[in-house]
Amino acid sequence: MKRTAPIVFGFVVGMIMFLQYFIPRAPFTTAYSLVLDWKQVVFGMTLILGIVSLVRHHGTKVQRRGKDWGYSVVVLLGFVVMTAAPLVQRTTEGGVYGWMFDHVQAPMQATMFALLAFYVASASYRAFRARSVQAALLLLAGITVMLGRVPIGEMMAIHVAGHEFSLATLSGWILDVPNMAAKRGILIGVGLGVTATALKILLGIERTYLGKSA
Repeated sequence: MKRTAPIVFGFVVGMIMFLQYFIPRAPFTTAYSLVLDWKQVVFGMTLILGIVSLVRHHGTKVQRRGKDWGYSVVVLLGFVVMTAAPLVQRTTEGGVYGWMFDHVQAPMQATMFALLAFYVASASYRAFRARSVQAALLLLAGITVMLGRVPIGEMMAIHVAGHEFSLATLSGWILDVPNMAAKRGILIGVGLGVTATALKILLGIERTYLGKSA
């Protein structure tokens, strides 16, 4: 019963979510809306668990003076301030919350994305080494797309039979034709994988979500 009940519950809920697309009538639509409401409740509970886990992890680190425990202090202080500020001021516009968001969180997000750009550039340098024909084509396509996305790509153009061909045009063609074809192939594969996994869960074949005892 300990293993059968979750499998039966997952099958019933999964079939409700599946059938409502093909039978958009009550009671399927009503059950679908009810499941979505339950999802919001579950999401709220997982958010609470995440907060408790965050506080326990960093609180323990500060208490034991673990490695880089000062950062944990900053995390806890930021959490307390950002949570208490709108409760005290009863607004998220202006005040401490607005100042923290505009002058702390937003700059940190911009910094993270800026560092991500350098990380992607370094990873691309390591991946685009022309050690084979395929790697050389990937390198050539990558350089073409990157140059075509900046103003210099418009300047690097040739005229043939009254038509202008620039790196920007070639870059757009690479993104719209071969790149899109590969992207659609990957999405089709992902869709088939999701469908297969969903069927395995509905039929009780996939039981890893039940834990080791399954």
